[in-house]
Amino acid sequence: MRIVYTLLLLTLLAACSSNKKTQQARINAAYDARTEAQRNAPTSAQGPATTPAAAPGASTRRDGARGDASSTPVRPDGPAVSTGSVPLSKSGGEWVVTSIKGKFLAIDTSTVRVYMDLTAKTPTGEAVVKPTDFIQHFLVAYVMYPDYNNRERLGYGNVTLTEQSVGRQDDHLTLTFDVKRGKDIANTILLTEITEINTGTKARNDLALRFKSPKLSDRFTLLDAGGKQPQLRNFANVNDKVIIGDVAGTHKTLLGFRYKHEFDAASSPMNTSARPVSKSLTIDSTLTITTGEPFSLPKEGLYYFVEDSTDASGIGLVVADKRFPKMTRPEKLIKPVLYMSTSTEISELNQAQDTKKAFDRYWLSLMAGNEDVARKTLKAYFNRVEEANRLFTSYKEGWKTDKGMIYIVLGAPDRVQRNREREVWVYNRRASVSEINFTFTKKPNQFVEDHYELVRYIEYQPIWYPIVEAWRTGAIRE
Repeated sequence: MRIVYTLLLLTLLAACSSNKKTQQARINAAYDARTEAQRNAPTSAQGPATTPAAAPGASTRRDGARGDASSTPVRPDGPAVSTGSVPLSKSGGEWVVTSIKGKFLAIDTSTVRVYMDLTAKTPTGEAVVKPTDFIQHFLVAYVMYPDYNNRERLGYGNVTLTEQSVGRQDDHLTLTFDVKRGKDIANTILLTEITEINTGTKARNDLALRFKSPKLSDRFTLLDAGGKQPQLRNFANVNDKVIIGDVAGTHKTLLGFRYKHEFDAASSPMNTSARPVSKSLTIDSTLTITTGEPFSLPKEGLYYFVEDSTDASGIGLVVADKRFPKMTRPEKLIKPVLYMSTSTEISELNQAQDTKKAFDRYWLSLMAGNEDVARKTLKAYFNRVEEANRLFTSYKEGWKTDKGMIYIVLGAPDRVQRNREREVWVYNRRASVSEINFTFTKKPNQFVEDHYELVRYIEYQPIWYPIVEAWRTGAIRE
């Protein structure tokens, strides 16, 4: 019935969506015109239209002879280009960087230290975890621009790759280098470009740097157990020893607040109704910590650290159970399946006396009793949930965010485009669709800067429902 419904819906939407897309195209064209005045590439609408989209200010590209994820050649003097924290669809047959996540910490008013977490693949598809392999196969350079829409170069340089600047942390690599500000530069956009030596394939990352008047989160961040390497994430595990510190190892007191939170999961991409009013958070308890010294947080919740209680922004930290970003407990496993379930199914799971048995029955019933298909589909789904938690946790768990929802259902985008105000995920390698775009607008708050909300469209229905149905029938088992 769902397939029949989808076909009927496609027919109906074809007649009514044209005007909406045209209107949306005009709106976006006016927006993009402001940012494309100095660029050579064309622009197109960023809604759910199925036409190739050009970046309004920045686009993630992996350009090379093979596995090219971009429709245009690299412009070495182009505006900042980003992978952000989003893993791109992987190319085969070459050494390739698949994701970059970056952060800076101020050393003083003239220099910042840039930290990047990198994931990369060998030509055979294995993860690159040896720093020497990365050093042998890649080059790194950077350029500084005044803004996303300004191509004037404020400075540039090459990053010397050594075993001191390239390291390993768990299952990924780290890259560290210092950047000095140019004369009269207070803020800048840093474009870092990582080039595979043999093929010229490029991965780029943009990062906004603040040299003057840095915020607390520009000076202090969550560090590893040794107090050296930043953990480029917004979560920690309950009772683990953690350190909030800076480059210099400064010892100072920070005031902390704990909030008991149960934030809602993302709503449907087609839900265009007004968003509910933001919840008022009630402080559950307070604490003090000393930067540069280890401490533990014994309770789950949302924590917020500031220098002074009147500060407008600070450092937010989600403290989750010991297994996070994995989800293993049945009472927690039932929650993310809402993206592929009916309201009746979710209600039955929530009201079940034995959550584990109900969860197992749910998956088996969807897969017509085929245990092997159910096991593989469940593993694939919760691998994406784990990755969403790792990549997109902001002031709430990553699977609950709009980005997390899209990532879980559709997987990694084929291309990411970003400017100061928004980020666009482009999917153009799906057999059933020529191209689909999801636009996220940046919604910074006092807890984090990298929280985004999806621009929702009713026109996503013909795309979304068949993919959900593919999950429900076990067709997706990657």
